[in-house]
Amino acid sequence: MLDLHISYIGDCEINVEVKKYFCKAGVNGIQLHGMLRVILEPLIGDMPLVGAVTLFFIQRPVLEINWTGLTNLLDIPGLSSKSDTVLMDTIASFLVLPNRITCPLVAELHVAELRSPLPRGIVRIHLIEAACLESKDTYVKGLIKGKSDPYAIVRVGTQAFMSKTVSETVNPKWNEMYEVIVHEVPGQLLEIEMFDKDPDQDDFLGRMQLDLGEVMKNQIVDEWFTLKDVERGKVRLKLEWLTLYSDPAKLEQALLVNNSIAAQNSEEPSAAIMVVYVDQAQDLPLKQGTREPNPLVQASLLDKTFESRTVYNTNAPIWEDAFTFFVQNPNQQELDIQVKDDDRQLSLGSLSLSLSQLLVSPDMTFDQWFPLEHSGRNSQIYLKIIMRVLLSDAIDLEKIPRARKSTMEKVQGSSKSDKISMTATKLVEALGVGSLIQAPLPTESSAPSSVGTEGVIRIHLLEAENLIAKDNFMKGIVKGKSDPYVKVRAGAQSFRSRTIKENLNPKWYEMYEVIVNHIPGQDLEFELFDKDVDKDDFLGRLKISYKDIMKSKFMDEWFMLNDVKSGKLHLKLEWLPPSMDSVILDQVLQANKTIFTQNEVEPSAAILSVYLDRAHELPMKKGKKLPSPMAQLTVDHTTYKSQVINSTDLPIWEETFSFLVKNPNMDHLEVQVKDDSHTLGTLTIPLSELLASKNLTLDKWFQLENSGPNSQIMLKVILGILVSEHSSELFSIQTTAQEPTCHEVENVSFSASASDECEPKPVSSLVNDPSSHSVASFTSQHNVNIPESESASAELELRQRTNRKMDVSESPQIKLTLLYSVQQARLLLVVHSCRNLRLHSKEIPDPYVSLILLPDTKKVTKRKTSVKKKTINPEYNEKFEFEVSLEEVEKRKLDLTVKNNVSFMSKEIGKLHIDLSLLDLTQEITQWFDLKEE
Repeated sequence: MLDLHISYIGDCEINVEVKKYFCKAGVNGIQLHGMLRVILEPLIGDMPLVGAVTLFFIQRPVLEINWTGLTNLLDIPGLSSKSDTVLMDTIASFLVLPNRITCPLVAELHVAELRSPLPRGIVRIHLIEAACLESKDTYVKGLIKGKSDPYAIVRVGTQAFMSKTVSETVNPKWNEMYEVIVHEVPGQLLEIEMFDKDPDQDDFLGRMQLDLGEVMKNQIVDEWFTLKDVERGKVRLKLEWLTLYSDPAKLEQALLVNNSIAAQNSEEPSAAIMVVYVDQAQDLPLKQGTREPNPLVQASLLDKTFESRTVYNTNAPIWEDAFTFFVQNPNQQELDIQVKDDDRQLSLGSLSLSLSQLLVSPDMTFDQWFPLEHSGRNSQIYLKIIMRVLLSDAIDLEKIPRARKSTMEKVQGSSKSDKISMTATKLVEALGVGSLIQAPLPTESSAPSSVGTEGVIRIHLLEAENLIAKDNFMKGIVKGKSDPYVKVRAGAQSFRSRTIKENLNPKWYEMYEVIVNHIPGQDLEFELFDKDVDKDDFLGRLKISYKDIMKSKFMDEWFMLNDVKSGKLHLKLEWLPPSMDSVILDQVLQANKTIFTQNEVEPSAAILSVYLDRAHELPMKKGKKLPSPMAQLTVDHTTYKSQVINSTDLPIWEETFSFLVKNPNMDHLEVQVKDDSHTLGTLTIPLSELLASKNLTLDKWFQLENSGPNSQIMLKVILGILVSEHSSELFSIQTTAQEPTCHEVENVSFSASASDECEPKPVSSLVNDPSSHSVASFTSQHNVNIPESESASAELELRQRTNRKMDVSESPQIKLTLLYSVQQARLLLVVHSCRNLRLHSKEIPDPYVSLILLPDTKKVTKRKTSVKKKTINPEYNEKFEFEVSLEEVEKRKLDLTVKNNVSFMSKEIGKLHIDLSLLDLTQEITQWFDLKEE
C-alpha cells in the first residue's frame, strides 16, 4: 500500500473561440491537491508479482481552476463554489472512497471484489445538537440582531447527508442518525459543515473534522466538538464503531440494541450490511426471438435500488459490478434481482432471495449460479452475496431493556409498537429466553380494523397538448417536434405509457389501476419525457394528492405541467372504494367489457384483501426439525410472499396483502406455506365462496391440504366490489331501457337515435374525451338534426341523474361500441343490446345479430352473436375484433342485421348500415342506433 501526496500544478492552456459570436473562453492553469492511496493486491507468485492496482483518494481533493475569457464568470463568488463543486462531484464519483479505479494486471481476477471490498466497519453518527451558534439573521438593515435557521451537512467521502432545518434558534436539537461505510482507517475523515438557511445564499456557521480512526480506537465517542472558521459554536455528536461479524448468532443482539435507538429522522438502524457482487449471466432470452439483448441488472432491497452498467448485444453478459445495502432485519427482507434490457421495460429474468437464507449459509455467504425466473429455460445469473452482522463491541447488552417485540411479529408502523397482540399462540421473550406459551386457539383472526378498507385509484391517461418541441434538425436551425411518453408513479408502483412519435399533442388513452390506503401525504406523480436515442428530454411533471382524488371521487380535468414553459395533461382519475354488495357484480362485469384501452388493460371488478394471521401444527422437516415457514399468496398472475419465521411449526405472520381481481366468479386465491423449497401445505379458496358469505368476508381457520392431519392456517379474506361512475351510469340506462314509454320522434338515418335526447346518456369508457359521449357533441360531429333545446335537456338529465322515467322512442334500436385500437391495429366492436324489436308473428322472437365489414367477398369479417330466447330486448355484451389497418377501415362499411332464429331459416327483424369513414374511430363511440325494419 502506498500513500502519495499529489500536488499537481499545471500551466495548461485550453482556448475555445466561437467566431460567429466573437466570444472566447478557456482555462489557463489547473491545480489538484490530495492524498492518493495505491493498493497493490493480490500478491501472486509470478511476474508482475501483483494481480491488480487499485487507486483512490481517501478524502476529496482540492481543485483550483483559472478560467479565462467568457468562462471568467465562473470565478464570481457563488458561481465559483458551485462550478468547483460540480467538477469535484464528478471526480469523486470515480476516485473518492468508496469509489475506486481498479486495473487488473492478470486474467481471471474477481475485479468486482477488488473494486468493492467488504468495509472495515460502519460508523453510526448521531447528530444530537449544537450550541452557541452565530446569529446570521438580522432585521431593519442589520440594526436588530435575530437568530439563525441552522442545518448541518454530514460527509464521509462521497457519502453525504443533510439534516433538517431548525428555525430561529442558535441552539438547535436534531437527534438524527446516519450510517456511513468506512473502508480506510486511519485516513477517512468525518466532515460536518453548519449553515444558516436563507432564501438566497445560505450563511456559513462553522465546520469540524474528525479522523474516523479515533472512533475505531475508542468504539464510542460522545462529546462536544468546537466549530472552526467561526467565532463561536460547538456541536455534540455520538459516534459508534460497528464491527462486522459473520456469526448469525449476533443478529439477535444487534436487533435488541437497535430497538432501543430512537431517531427523529425515522431512520431505522441497520442490523447488518450486505454486499452483492453481480458477476455474469448465461443464456438470457433474445429480444423478439432473434435480436441480442442489451442486459443490465437492477438490485433492490426495500426502497433502495442499484443499477449495473449495460452490456450491449449479448445474451451472456459479464458485468463485474457490486452493490452495498444496509439491512434492517434479515428475517423480514428480500433481495430482488431484475435482469432487463436497456429500455428497462423488457424483463429478461428475475430472482427473489430471502435474506434469512443467508443466516444459515456457511460464512453467511452465497457464491453460486442462480436460475432466473420468468426467463429462458437455461437462463441463470452468477452472484456472490456476503452479509455481515453489525454490532458495537462497547455496548453492554445487560443494560439494554428487553422490551423488544419477538422477531416472529412484523412491525407495521409506529401505531403497532404498543399493541398487545390478540394471538393465541405466542413466542414471548422473558429474561432473554424465548418460552412457548400455549393457549386455546382463537375463533377469528387478530386483523386490525384497517384491513379491507383499501380502495383503488383508476388512472386514465388520455392526452396532452402544447408540449415543448425537443427534436431539432440541422443543428437547431429547423425545429422538429417530440416523441412523448409518460411515467406514472404511485408509491412503489410505476407505469410507463407507449411513445407517440413526432407529436406535440399526443393521445394515449391508456389506463392504470393502483391499490391505495388512507395514509395521508401520498401523491400521484406524472413525468413526461421526449424519447431520444441517448438521454430522454424532460417535458414536464405533475403531482396530484390521493386526498384530493378521494375527496372528489371523480376528476376529469386538464392539468398544467410544472417546471416547463408550456404543456398540459388530460387525465381522468376515479376513486373506487370497495362495496360489499355482491348483487351488482354482474353489472360491473358487463360495464367493464365496454371499456377499451390502448394498453390492453382489463379493468378490475373487485379488490381482495387478505390478512395472513398464523398457522398451527405445521409438519416437521426431515429429522423432526422445526421448519422456518413463509407463506406465498397468489391471485391470477400476482404473487406476494410473507416474511420467514424461523424454527417453528406455529408461525405468526400478521401481514396484509391486497390484490386486484378481474372476475371474482372465475378467480381464486392460492396459498402455499413453504420452508425454503419444501411445501408444508396448500390452500385454494375460490373467490365465488366470498360472494355467498356475509359482508363478502371469511374469517376463520382453513384446513391445509398436502400437510399434516391437524395443520391449519388462519386467514381473514375480504372482497370488495369496485363500482365506477361508468358502471353506475350504464346500469341506470339499461334499467330504464326495459320500459320504453317515449313519444314518437322522427328517425334519422345513420345517426344517434333521437331517443337519446331524452334518456340519460351512458358514460362510455372513461378513457375517452368526455365530449364524445355527450349528445350535443355526437350530433355536431355527425350532422344529426336534433333540436338544440332537446340536446341541452339531455345533457341536464345526464348530470342530474334523476330517477324519473324518461321518454324513449319505440322504434327498434341496437346499442354498439366502436373503437379502433392503434396499438393493436384492429377494430373493436361491442354489441351491447337491442330494444323494441318488432313482432312479425304471434311468437316472441329468438334474436341474434349478424354483421360483416363490406366489401368482403370471401366473408372473412362475418361475425354473429349468440341467440337470445324469447325476448324483444336482448342483452348480448359480446365483443368482436377485426385485424385491419386504420386506412382499410375507413374504406369499409358495417353491415349489421338482427335476425330471428327459427327452424331451417333466419328471418330479418332489422338492419343497420354504417359508413365507417364518417366516424373518428380513434375515440370510442358508444351509442344507440336505429334499425331499419324489413
